[in-house]
Amino acid sequence: MPARALLVLLVMLNFGVATWWLLRPGPLPPTPWVQPEGVQPLRLLGEAAEGADGAVAQPATQAARDAEAVSGPGVDEAGAAASQSVADAPPAAVASVAAVPAPAPDATPPASPLRCLSFGPYADAPSVAAARGALQPLGATRTRVRDVVEAPRGWRVVMAPQPDRAAANALAARIREAGFDDLLVIPSGDEANGIALGRYGSEPAARRREAALRGAGFPVQAQPLGEASTRHWLDFAAGPTFDAAAARTTAGAAEAREIDCADVVVASR
Repeated sequence: MPARALLVLLVMLNFGVATWWLLRPGPLPPTPWVQPEGVQPLRLLGEAAEGADGAVAQPATQAARDAEAVSGPGVDEAGAAASQSVADAPPAAVASVAAVPAPAPDATPPASPLRCLSFGPYADAPSVAAARGALQPLGATRTRVRDVVEAPRGWRVVMAPQPDRAAANALAARIREAGFDDLLVIPSGDEANGIALGRYGSEPAARRREAALRGAGFPVQAQPLGEASTRHWLDFAAGPTFDAAAARTTAGAAEAREIDCADVVVASR
C-alpha cells in the first residue's frame, strides 16, 4: 500500500511540472538603453575614421593650416599641391603619418682617432726639447712638457762629528740621559764621531724629532737623504698607427705610458 501511494504521488508531481512548463508565460522584452544626457557615446576606431562627426576631421584641417603657415605667401605650385594633398587626405592616413616616431639619434660618440702617450723621464730641459724635435716628424702633435718633482728618499736627524770618539760617546750618554734612546755613534767615514738620531720617511716626522732634541739643548739637524730632483715628461698625441716602441728609441725615453687624451688636448689649446 505505501508503495502504491508513493507511485501515485510521483505521477501527480510529474504531471504538475509538465503542466507548468507548457502554460508558463513568455520572457519579458529587453529594456531599451537610454544614453544619459551630455555623455558622448563610445565609438570604435573604424567608426571614428569614417568621420561620423566633425571631431576627427579637425587634425587634417589643422595640418593644412600649418603647412600653409610654413609655406608663406610665396609658396610654389609644388608646395601648394603638397599642402592640398595633406588637407584632402583621410583622417586615418594623417593620423598614421603623425604616429610614426622620428628616428632616435645615435647616442654612441665616435671613437677618438688619437692615441696619447707620455715619454720620459728626462733629466733636463735640453733633453726633453731634443725629444720633442725628434718625435714631431714621426707624427707626434699637441706636445707638452710636464715637470714632476721627485722628493728625497727620506730624512735623517744627525749631530755634527765630535773631536774624537771619547767626546762622541760622552755626548751620546748625555742624550740618553735626556730620554732619547734611538741614536748611534758613527764609527767611520766622512761623518765619523758624529751621532745619528734616526731616519724618517717624511719631513714632518724628522722635524718633530729635531725640535724635541733642540728643546733639550742638543744642536741637531734634520737633513734629506738625497736631493729633490725634477724630472721632465713629454706628453703628446698621435694617430692610431703610431709606432710607440720605435718612437721611444728615437726620443731616448726610458719609459712610455698611455695617458688620457683629454688632458693633452686641453693643455695644447
